Amino acid sequence: MSMIRELRAAVRPALRKGHTGYGPGAADQSGALTSVVDCAVYRDGRRVKDHLTPTEAMERVRSDGGFAWIGLHEPSEQEFAGIAQEFGLHPLAVEDAVHAHQRPKLERYDDTLFTVFKTIHYVDHAELTATSEVVETGEVMCFTGRNFIITVRHGGQGSLRALRHRLEDDPELLAKGPSAVLHAIADQVVDGYIAVADAVQDDIDEVEIDVFSSAPGGGTARGGDAGRIYQLKREVLEFKRAVSPLLRPMQLLSERPMRLVDPDIQKYFRDVADHLARVNEQVVSFDDLLNSILQANLAQATVAQNEDMRKITAWAAIIAVPTMICGVYGMNFDHMPELHWKYGYPLVMGAIVAICFSIHRGFKRNGWL
Repeated sequence: MSMIRELRAAVRPALRKGHTGYGPGAADQSGALTSVVDCAVYRDGRRVKDHLTPTEAMERVRSDGGFAWIGLHEPSEQEFAGIAQEFGLHPLAVEDAVHAHQRPKLERYDDTLFTVFKTIHYVDHAELTATSEVVETGEVMCFTGRNFIITVRHGGQGSLRALRHRLEDDPELLAKGPSAVLHAIADQVVDGYIAVADAVQDDIDEVEIDVFSSAPGGGTARGGDAGRIYQLKREVLEFKRAVSPLLRPMQLLSERPMRLVDPDIQKYFRDVADHLARVNEQVVSFDDLLNSILQANLAQATVAQNEDMRKITAWAAIIAVPTMICGVYGMNFDHMPELHWKYGYPLVMGAIVAICFSIHRGFKRNGWL
């Protein structure tokens, strides 16, 4: 945090003085930033310079035109400080980019747009359990300026390397500038949401089938475990926290004119916003459906307990008959019914069996046994 505080005081004065260094600790022994994944200059949609430092890339852009695209992965405060000074990034946005764990958002700082996306990755699992991890989240943060875009990625997934190659194969689109890259990133993130939503739908369907089906013997299926449902609900809520907050930023990018967004590219943001809205509706429905499944599971558990209690009560009533009769004959009285009669014992035993059989048949007919 001390580096961020120093950066807040240093960014603007350093820019006015034309400072372009990266400061101590920003580079390794070879002089290259260790967090830089790729850094290149694009002119007319084509990559004209690569293997550059961010300072060299910006110098090329200022002298020859085009724009610079710098990709970083989990930079430290020291590594990012020089880039922030070079490109005039706002200290608050820099702090968010370095420390991550941000809510999806769109903010404007002077001539820079700061956008936060949460990436979602579906975790494959052979069987859904009460401790299964269903989704993993990461973050992609974009600083979009007039002639540069800086992407900062956090997490082990959500790589932009393939996206960069696809854009380089489409010079006409890439010629639109940094806003074209911003759109491509947003589109890739939302497409990832769609794929994850489909996979999560399969998990929910599996749990739903297990809850409403019966195991052999009439018992509830193992899949009806409330722990599995609750764990899946937690993962869906994590998914929802990535999708829902992004609705407003996508709406702004698709509807509000912005100097840093090419009007032609803005039309494409509308398609991304539409896909995002559909995913959001799907995730909200997941949450509601899991609530219903969880309540149904708990209701089934209550019904099963009631059935068990009825069975126990029925058998207790049956056992009470011989207990009562034997209890009467266990008392030490001289004048007991049929006590000295030759057929008294078999008569009492037959009466016990007949009464118990009648009670058992009545409970069976009423569905208690």
